[in-house]
Amino acid sequence: MSHITYGSGPHRAVLLHGWFGDAQCFKPMLQGIDPDRFAFAIPDFRGYGSAKGSTGPFNMATVAADAIAVCDSLGWAQFSVVGHSMGGKAALRTATLAPDRVQRICAITPVWAGKAPLDADALEFFRSAAEHLDARQAIINTSTGGRLPSYWSKSVATLSMTTCSARAFAGYFESWALDDFDREAAALANETLVVTGGHDLGIPEQFIRETWLKRLPNARLTLLPESGHYPMDECPLILAGTVSAFLDPS
Repeated sequence: MSHITYGSGPHRAVLLHGWFGDAQCFKPMLQGIDPDRFAFAIPDFRGYGSAKGSTGPFNMATVAADAIAVCDSLGWAQFSVVGHSMGGKAALRTATLAPDRVQRICAITPVWAGKAPLDADALEFFRSAAEHLDARQAIINTSTGGRLPSYWSKSVATLSMTTCSARAFAGYFESWALDDFDREAAALANETLVVTGGHDLGIPEQFIRETWLKRLPNARLTLLPESGHYPMDECPLILAGTVSAFLDPS
C-alpha cells in the first residue's frame, strides 16, 4: 500500500483520509506536528492518489487490512489510528481487526460504523457524485456550512475527480454509507477522541453524540467551533494541536 511517512518520534499513528481526499490531505496539518515526537504513516487508499490504478476492493475492510499491512512493513507492533470522515469508519474497522495493536483512535468529523442515516433520495444524490462535479461541490459546500468560498469547494471537488477513480469513489461510498459493524465497534475499549466541526452540517455534533459517544465507552468529543467538515484545511494548526495532545497526553 503506497504511503507517505512523516516524523520519527515514539508516538506512532497511521492516518486515513476521507472520501474527497488522498494522503496529501493531511499536509496542512503536518506543519504543526513535531516530527521528533510523532511518526505518521499516511497511505493512499486503493483507487486514490499514487494507488489510483489499483483494482480494489474498494471498501472499509480493505482499507483497514492495508493500513495494518503498512504498519507491519514499518515494524510497528503498536500504533494509533487517525481517520477523517470515511477514514474514521476505516479507523474503527482497523481497531476491530487489530484490537491488541491499536492504542488510540482519533476520528475527525467521522462517519460511524453503522449505516449512514441517508434516505433513498440522498443515497442517489451521493451516488451521482461519482460522475458529476456539481454534486461533489454541493456535498462539500453543505458539509462546511455553506460559508466558504465557492472557488475553494469547486477546487476540492475538481481535485478529487483527478486523484480518485470514479469506480473507487463509487465503491467506497457504498461501503462507508452501508456497511454495518456497529456491534463490533461498540465492543472497542480504546481511548477515543472524536473531533467535530461546529459548521459541519453533514456530520453534526448531535450525530456524533448519538453514535460515537453513546456506543463507545471511552470516547470523548472536542468541538472546533470555527470549522466544518474539513478542519485539515479550515484550521490546520488548531487540529494539529488537538491531535498531538490526544496521541501524546504526557
